[in-house]
Amino acid sequence: MHPDLRPNLLLLPAFFAFTFYTFAQDSQTIPQASYVDASHTTLRLEVAGKPYFVDVAAGTVRPASTAAPAAELFVQRCSGCHGTDGRGIGSAGTPNFSDPALEAQLTDQQIAGAIRNGKPERMPAFGKQLDDEQISALTGYVRSFAKTSSSSPQTAAVPEIAASSGVYQPGDDQLFTLPTGRAVDQHAVIVNFTHRFAYDSAVTGQARGAELFGLDNFALSSFGVRYGVTDKLSVDVWRSPSFIGRPIQLMAAYSVFDEHHEDPFNLTFRVSMEGQNNFRKNYTENLEAIVSRSLTSRAQIYFVPTASLNDRRLVQGSLESNQILDEPGVNAFSLGAGLAVDIRPTVALIAEVIPTVLGGAELGIHRPPFSFAIQKKLYRHAFTFGFTTSPGTTVSQRAGTNATFLNNPSADTPAGLFLGFDLTRRIY
Repeated sequence: MHPDLRPNLLLLPAFFAFTFYTFAQDSQTIPQASYVDASHTTLRLEVAGKPYFVDVAAGTVRPASTAAPAAELFVQRCSGCHGTDGRGIGSAGTPNFSDPALEAQLTDQQIAGAIRNGKPERMPAFGKQLDDEQISALTGYVRSFAKTSSSSPQTAAVPEIAASSGVYQPGDDQLFTLPTGRAVDQHAVIVNFTHRFAYDSAVTGQARGAELFGLDNFALSSFGVRYGVTDKLSVDVWRSPSFIGRPIQLMAAYSVFDEHHEDPFNLTFRVSMEGQNNFRKNYTENLEAIVSRSLTSRAQIYFVPTASLNDRRLVQGSLESNQILDEPGVNAFSLGAGLAVDIRPTVALIAEVIPTVLGGAELGIHRPPFSFAIQKKLYRHAFTFGFTTSPGTTVSQRAGTNATFLNNPSADTPAGLFLGFDLTRRIY
């Protein structure tokens, strides 16, 4: 190497270091942006080394440097429903956490409990996704919205936050046939749909696989709509098909106690009336008390004492009105019991039994109907798939079995179990 080039080569490392430093300094003035969630509605924008959250839909910008870890958690987990600024989204009916009056009504335990356990029909549970430290940080961050904002509420109605932890969240208005008695939001509209493949056992007989264990057969499909008049009072209409008597059921339910309000148990009263052949005859009046209690946040037990006045034997109907039989009325009393256990945050195992303690012999009920199922719970809807010995889904018909419906005395034994499923969806 020529001796005159050596001093110049010694300067190369210093030159590259200076160039890299200059470029790095200049790059600090270039905004760095990235999406923080899959919805692409919120950007993390870094300008001159300072991070910001930009809610594209709401048109708001909030500094992220004040509480970066909690703020990022809030944006990733909560902003889709609550907005990055915590003011809520009017169309979703979520609360405005920047309202000091609302914050004054909430304790840290209530906020943390809502994050951990969710809220029925409104909010998913994050207890399995976030640890206690993250939940505590999110609780403090929610508190910060009211302290940093003096604006008024943007929503007229503020939904109540789940009151405490350790409370079970039912995924449906029903376990499988028995009611859960879960409360409904004011003005909420919930649709329920059931299928019962009662004409073919799923566990006995030949070629069960060839017939999809009874699914490849005729089904009894029922449909209902529930409406929340208030957050305690709801009304319901239910229709079952012609082949089970074509009943229409009208119902009103009132929630007296609710564990989410720190009551010791849940208690709901329901009054209903059924009329077969599209509410033209064979009227039955029902009175129910639905009592439930959370064993933990992952399990709940249910007791449903039910009085049915002028109950009818569960027999097959027909597409022709004159072939829907006029059965004599029988006063009956049943005592349903059920259990729901979450084996995963959104998956529950269901079991229920409905013994008739008064009037069973007159109704041809020799063994109580029983069911067990698995339920998948998602935000605002649920799907339950299971086995049962009862084809009925109205209040009076659910205590009957396939023994009278199919005129087969052994159809109410475990060998007579058939498939069914329930669907529920909140549409408003």
